[in-house]
Amino acid sequence: MKLKHPYKFGKGYEKPVAYFSMEFAIDQPLKIYSGGLGFLAGSHMRSAYDLKQNVIGIGILWKYGYYDQTRKHNNEMDALWQERHYNFLEDTGIVLEVTIDNHPVKVKVFYLPPEVFGTAPIFLLSTDHPENDHLAHTITHKLYDNNIATRIAQYVVLGIGGAKLLEVLGHEVDLYHFNEAHALPAAFRLLEKLGSLDELKQKLVFTTHTPVKAGNEVNDPNLLHKLGFFNGFTIKDIEDLVGFENGMFNHTLAALRMSKIANAVSKKHCEVSRDMWGGFEDVCDIIPITNAQNKAYWVDDEIEKAYQKKNDKKFLKRKLEMKKTLFELVADQTGKIFDPNVLTIVWARRFAGYKRADLIARDAERFERLLNNKKYPVQIIWAGKPYPLDHGAVSTFNWLVHFTRKFHNATILTGYELGLSALMKKGSDVWLNNPRIPLEASGTSGMTAAMNGSLNFSTNDGWILEFGEHGKNGFVIPEVDTSLPEGEQDRHDAEHMMQILEEEIVPMYYDDKAAWTTMNYQSMEDVEKYFRAARMADEYYKKLYNL
Repeated sequence: MKLKHPYKFGKGYEKPVAYFSMEFAIDQPLKIYSGGLGFLAGSHMRSAYDLKQNVIGIGILWKYGYYDQTRKHNNEMDALWQERHYNFLEDTGIVLEVTIDNHPVKVKVFYLPPEVFGTAPIFLLSTDHPENDHLAHTITHKLYDNNIATRIAQYVVLGIGGAKLLEVLGHEVDLYHFNEAHALPAAFRLLEKLGSLDELKQKLVFTTHTPVKAGNEVNDPNLLHKLGFFNGFTIKDIEDLVGFENGMFNHTLAALRMSKIANAVSKKHCEVSRDMWGGFEDVCDIIPITNAQNKAYWVDDEIEKAYQKKNDKKFLKRKLEMKKTLFELVADQTGKIFDPNVLTIVWARRFAGYKRADLIARDAERFERLLNNKKYPVQIIWAGKPYPLDHGAVSTFNWLVHFTRKFHNATILTGYELGLSALMKKGSDVWLNNPRIPLEASGTSGMTAAMNGSLNFSTNDGWILEFGEHGKNGFVIPEVDTSLPEGEQDRHDAEHMMQILEEEIVPMYYDDKAAWTTMNYQSMEDVEKYFRAARMADEYYKKLYNL
């Protein structure tokens, strides 16, 4: 197969780039993503196509995806791993070979043509090959497999397999762009060809997403070497090249030492990353390129038209229609019929401890008063997929299942993927986001909510620091002193959240619709200015690629 881009490259976007990512959230049918990292990569590939950029994506075809979020008999969460088969992917006939644990592993290559979903060309790698043994087959079964050896093998397939694919295609690229450090083995494949770290650095750029040092993966170099992660280089070679931390290989630190330049995913995250890695020698510059989302994919055309004409009547009418569509799904999943005329708050994203899904219900009596207010009724919907072995996050999900059972106007949905995400953004009035500061590197769900006439209500973290103006385009919880114990921080944020809801958000929604729609228009205008993926994809070229 010879790769041919289906379009003439736009001015300034001619430099060929290969974008490596463990996950891509392209469209609902293609289940090869878990959350924000994938949503970002999917929007990037769509905007690369829109702008006619010389980019290709390289990822993995996960046979069982991340997982399907289902329910047990008592409505608690369950995880289902189901085989996926896609008739829109082309089998290229290309078979690569990578070495894992001193065994040859065959890698099949599938192609997602740009015209299927409107993306840059994307290649997906799979170890589902008849000549592989069972263990090799399992490498590309589950995204973020909980077995450490399997996960390292996944990195080898993505990195070395992806690098070999470019060679087989004869597709010379000027830059490898790693979305997180998963594809690092590609750097060692390149190093073998180029011969020096200085030359390698000219070929690599890196996007880091994690704002906590403990969240950056660290592994035993002996295990990595045994599994083929270093592409044949000795442990001593690697230590001389990028150094070890207390005898361990730090994936992010290695990527920062081997790249020409790196980007953080918001301005605040850039400050945090520079503080985190600034004390280490030989780390490349880290610049901010704030995450963004592809507007054409996410926005509802009718709400956009009403906003453009500032037609309040049509805007509110369309919002009601979108709420009704969401509430049909709510009724189908939960047996609860919601009212489109009632203020609807949505909390929906990956369930993780620092995102604090249950913060609004921290004071149960106050929460009940909010829900049971006859004059100003409120509805609330949760959704989100925890990592299935994150028992704390699963426990929070299940607690909400039981907690909301007694309320006619509160519930929790399963299956938070692209389709449900879009429905919830279009059908919400308020998009609630309350991560513990400063742990949200960027966050993007609120961007696409704003595009669809939902007002952000958030702690002042991630992208909100660059967007949120309290009372003008949304609502921002005052910043807490982060030196306080976590329990005190939670108490502060919960108290201010409820106060803003009771005194500002709820009364405005019911008593001053003109002010509400004006704020929505401002929110839509402000999100348009800077948080469209076209700006992000353009900045990748201007600030990372064309150096």
